[in-house]
Amino acid sequence: MKKSLKISFSSLLIFIIMFTIAACNNTDKTDPEKIEKVRLVEVTRSIFYAPEYVAIAKGFFEEEGLDVELSTAFGGDKTMTTLLSNGADIALVGSETSIYVYAQGSNDPVINFAQLTQTDGTFLVSREKIDNFSWDMLKGSTFLGQRTGGMPQMVGEFVLKKHGIDPHQDLNLIQNIDFANIPSAFASGTGDFVQLFEPQASIFEQEGKGHIIASFGTESGHVPYTTFMAKDSYMKDNKDIVEKFTRAVYKAQQWVDTHSSDEIAEAIKTFFPDTDVKLISTVVDRYKEQGSFATDPILDVEEWNNLQNIMDEAGELPKEVDHSTLVNTKIAEKVKEE
Repeated sequence: MKKSLKISFSSLLIFIIMFTIAACNNTDKTDPEKIEKVRLVEVTRSIFYAPEYVAIAKGFFEEEGLDVELSTAFGGDKTMTTLLSNGADIALVGSETSIYVYAQGSNDPVINFAQLTQTDGTFLVSREKIDNFSWDMLKGSTFLGQRTGGMPQMVGEFVLKKHGIDPHQDLNLIQNIDFANIPSAFASGTGDFVQLFEPQASIFEQEGKGHIIASFGTESGHVPYTTFMAKDSYMKDNKDIVEKFTRAVYKAQQWVDTHSSDEIAEAIKTFFPDTDVKLISTVVDRYKEQGSFATDPILDVEEWNNLQNIMDEAGELPKEVDHSTLVNTKIAEKVKEE
């Protein structure tokens, strides 16, 4: 009897030890007590940012112990205001905004740390169907462009000039409509042509309100079009969080690069409840074909210089800023090498 009791006690002790070891091994970054909240604000809601939504939907942020709270500001100026006023920890917005903030003499500059997209994400949409489009068809037309000083507007003008069109002389250029209201303005009859993000461009085409005739992304070359950024103070005080965030973004970028448009559409469809999943897939495929999604979060010097060239061409570059001043590639490089 004593021997039996002794064996039972030993077995119980072994079980407790093994259970404790297993519990320790299973305590990972998703432990509720270790979850860290990150307030993320995006410039707009667009399929163009598919890797961001994949990182949320596939649990890549959660795997890193991050609880990402996403909000949408609908405009670069509003996004940057939210970030600067501490309404968000990290922003997804065009890199040009960080240059504007720096040029104003900020003592807490905004640092670009993870690039998401590497081409322009807008498309040229015509009101009437055009079978054999050429850029000179825009001359003399009313063109509904994007907000002055933003990347869509600057890239738009850069591409027009590339094709021998002076946007301020050869077009009736409209740029005084708020970013969020541009689609409704075109739908109500303003403009012969409009520059739009997806999925709005494809929705208009599906509804017969417009026709996609060209891509600004294929014309612009590689630029840090939308980048995750944070204030320098936040970067210094939350190095671990920024690294985890970047790692999750990289996982999502790799997932997008290695999965089909249909699979990506299924993963992000909840972010676009009013858009048919087949249409989402079509848009994702369009962006994949033109290489819009960056496959890693590194914002290199060549892309940064191309951004400033485009800004300068548009007359919107307040001052030239060295890559190392507003871009941190160390985190992205470390994550990529892991």
